[in-house]
Amino acid sequence: MRFTTCRTGNGELRAGIVDGSNVHAFAAGITVIDLLERGDLSEQGRRLVESSHETIALADVEVRSPLQPRSIRDCAGFLQHLRNLSEAVDMPVDDRHELFPPFYFTNPNARLGPYDDVPIAPNSTQFDFELEIAAVIGTAGSDIRPGDAEAHIAGYMVFCDWSARDLQLHEMPLRLGPAKGKDTANTIGPYLVTPDELEPYRSRKAFDLEMTAHVNDELVSRGRMNTIDWGFSDMIAYASRGTELRAGDVIGSGTVETGCLFEHFVLDPDRFRGWLQPGDVVRLAVEHIGELRHRIASAPSDAPRLTSGY
Repeated sequence: MRFTTCRTGNGELRAGIVDGSNVHAFAAGITVIDLLERGDLSEQGRRLVESSHETIALADVEVRSPLQPRSIRDCAGFLQHLRNLSEAVDMPVDDRHELFPPFYFTNPNARLGPYDDVPIAPNSTQFDFELEIAAVIGTAGSDIRPGDAEAHIAGYMVFCDWSARDLQLHEMPLRLGPAKGKDTANTIGPYLVTPDELEPYRSRKAFDLEMTAHVNDELVSRGRMNTIDWGFSDMIAYASRGTELRAGDVIGSGTVETGCLFEHFVLDPDRFRGWLQPGDVVRLAVEHIGELRHRIASAPSDAPRLTSGY
């Protein structure tokens, strides 16, 4: 099943299930987070489809991001992405990346819809996308064992962690992790796809799904989900260690190999296509999960300066 949140013609936000060209809508006021907290998402979906409910044409609604994440942890699951970056600057990947899947917290309130314009971060001239997959926690838990972790996943979405590389490179040497370089926008969606839809494609530690990124119809990135080194089972087990994951928490996979402009910049600077500019159209797709489509907008021009002048 494919769960959505959409805005109807009267401006109302409705959670629902996408079925071909229609949306089976839950009662007004019910969010996808509410559904996650009630229990099995697929069972609730089946009951909705079998009962009397409102059906809305998909063409008549504005698809928004499926849910408001309670938190977003973005992991480093694809180690070849890191190796490509590190080899270009002669800095080997830290061995600890093979001991556990590190992550950082990013801003859940910077969430945009799957087709919204994305503004360039203030004071950035090196704006970038990152092609990822997100898993949404459906069942809360602490100290989850890897073998039990997938039972806590309600579904999957395409995820983009938009990045201002010049800001990121300026702040990372301070050793507090990424901050303003990744604070402007996150996009998830377009739908929350339940795990049963992806089960036929299970492969290695994930699913055999193609992941692609286009900029202005130019194919920039192509990878496969099943090349991931740290699957969501280990990511969830590590993230839940000593704390509680809640329904609605989002776990990002990290960037697939070649899945951002920065990787192309360091690997082949002479043929680099350039950073994202206002008016560029970015399409990020994961086979059988969906596609995000965004026009890049100008950065706000009125960002205030600090007392230091920065």
